[in-house]
Amino acid sequence: MSSSTIKAIMLPVLVTVVAFFLAYQFVDPAPPSQVVFTTGKAGGAYDKFAHQYQQALGRQGIELILHNSKGSVENISRLESGFAAAGFIQGGTGNGQPAIQTDSQSDSRLLTLGSLYKEPLWVFHRRSTPFDKLTDLKGKSLVVGAEGSGTRALVIQLLADNGLLDQVELHTGKNGDDLDALKSSRVDAVFMVASATSDKVRAFLEDESITLMNFDRAEAYQRRMKYLTHVKLPRGMVDLAKDIPGDDIILLAATANLVVRDDLHPAIQDLLLQVAEEIHGDGGWFEANGEFPNANFAEYPVSAEAKRFYKYGPPILQRYLPFWLASLIDRLKVMFLPLVVLMIPLMKVMPPIYTWRMRSKIYRWYQELEQIDLANSRNNPDVDALKKQLASIEHDVVHVQVPLSFASQLYDLRQHIELVNRRLK
Repeated sequence: MSSSTIKAIMLPVLVTVVAFFLAYQFVDPAPPSQVVFTTGKAGGAYDKFAHQYQQALGRQGIELILHNSKGSVENISRLESGFAAAGFIQGGTGNGQPAIQTDSQSDSRLLTLGSLYKEPLWVFHRRSTPFDKLTDLKGKSLVVGAEGSGTRALVIQLLADNGLLDQVELHTGKNGDDLDALKSSRVDAVFMVASATSDKVRAFLEDESITLMNFDRAEAYQRRMKYLTHVKLPRGMVDLAKDIPGDDIILLAATANLVVRDDLHPAIQDLLLQVAEEIHGDGGWFEANGEFPNANFAEYPVSAEAKRFYKYGPPILQRYLPFWLASLIDRLKVMFLPLVVLMIPLMKVMPPIYTWRMRSKIYRWYQELEQIDLANSRNNPDVDALKKQLASIEHDVVHVQVPLSFASQLYDLRQHIELVNRRLK
């Protein structure tokens, strides 16, 4: 490529480079390779699901750093403080108290990616002392979960709504001792919010001396507390051979929610949503196939990425490309805009500029050639000087290089030089 050709394209190339540099200032930062995730008690449902998330994200090159906690209330505190970027939260435990949406939550740094599955509130009691409703628990001793747990926050709200908060004795309880405490009459009822797959729940359900409380006013609770729903545990669902439970039982249920800080990278949010769909999409005892994840029980504002996910599905690039490549292309898409904007006019301007540059290498000699011819037509011209000047032009033209498409014009110039040369003779 000749120096003239290079000069012809230098300006548009320089403009393009400057445009790319300016556009790069608006490129989002790369997603982090590590994300701190707050779970729940070791061995609990939140902890087990978090390990599944960890494995799924690990396959995409993202390390999920897990931290166990006492429960949802502590998880909220960790997220608000910035200690964790994502975590599980039980519905109704926002800001430590079950609530639909408080003013303080509207100023929160937290966003929800969606609800994942239903978590029933199990109220176990001895068959010998049955309870039909929560008000029957007046003056009783209750296990309601540890401080900082979602179970305790929800139960306190239910007791308060029934006017029982100062008329019952509350106990933290111990995972391995709650069943024995109930059977030995040390406590009168055990409350727990847990997945139906929990080993602890199954131990209570399979004990013949223990039964479940039926929430016959579940519809009222659901309408008063929008974060609650009610579910039916069908007869024989736990064990058909033993007919456990012996009757259909209505339970109140919160939802497990996936919550993130608002500064978590959008690409990581998209990835978490895809993993949530993969893990929770098949449903369970109380969830239909494809029912979860969803944004129907959100206490915190729904993330913009989650809204797009539920409306359109996963980002199209992440459907077909590895996460790192899809993320890179998505980040750099802003760079394509100046390229497109510049290419349209450049496609129109470059050919004329190139043609002008090539012709200018040839046509610039015509001015000198014309001056020699005019000087020769005057009286008493200095022919020797004109011949010397023409020879210099001819020497320079012989060494000019142009593309083949302009060769005919170069040879026309050389013919015109020869014509002037004959006139000088």
